[in-house]
Amino acid sequence: MWKRFHPAVRMMMVSDDCLVECRIDDSDEDVGGEDQINTPPPPPEFASKVSTPSPKPPSPPTATPTRTPTPTHPVSRDPYGINQHLKVEVSDVLAEPVTPRSIDQVWFYSVVGFESARIWTYRCLSLLLAVPFALLCGVFLAVLACLHVWFVVPCIQLSNTFLPCLRSVCICALNVFVSPFCTSVALCCSQIAISLSNKDWHKMRGEEAV
Repeated sequence: MWKRFHPAVRMMMVSDDCLVECRIDDSDEDVGGEDQINTPPPPPEFASKVSTPSPKPPSPPTATPTRTPTPTHPVSRDPYGINQHLKVEVSDVLAEPVTPRSIDQVWFYSVVGFESARIWTYRCLSLLLAVPFALLCGVFLAVLACLHVWFVVPCIQLSNTFLPCLRSVCICALNVFVSPFCTSVALCCSQIAISLSNKDWHKMRGEEAV
């Protein structure tokens, strides 16, 4: 049976070979338990002529560049602030009141001389003594760590292990030898009684008065 279409619509005849049978299921069963329907590819007349772009291979992760210390980002050499008391400035040492007052150039060059002497003297001394002192501190710390790991802590642990046994031995010795002796001496001394007569009392008072 032919149907009449609008003249502006171009009618295309499709053969039965191009039709695809689709199964429609209105049941509420789980989709996961059913087999997936393999849909055949579309006919060449309806296939798109644009090539499907191939997936790009994943690019390797780029390493984050490490920030190197620059003059704009100085490295903190005292992160825990153990030497904050050494931050001495000119105003902490030199202070000139309003009157009397020196010449501005004198004050300026005094400040410059103070800062230059402090900085360059410290740099020269650190150049000569920093490395040897650092080596000595490292050796001293290594000796302390070695003694702590291999001598102090083992002695403490061994003492904690054997002290209960020594305590039991000491308690047994006290109960067997010292406690009976002290008890006997206490019983003997408990029978001693000292009594003073009035004559002796007055005699002692007279001697104290003299």
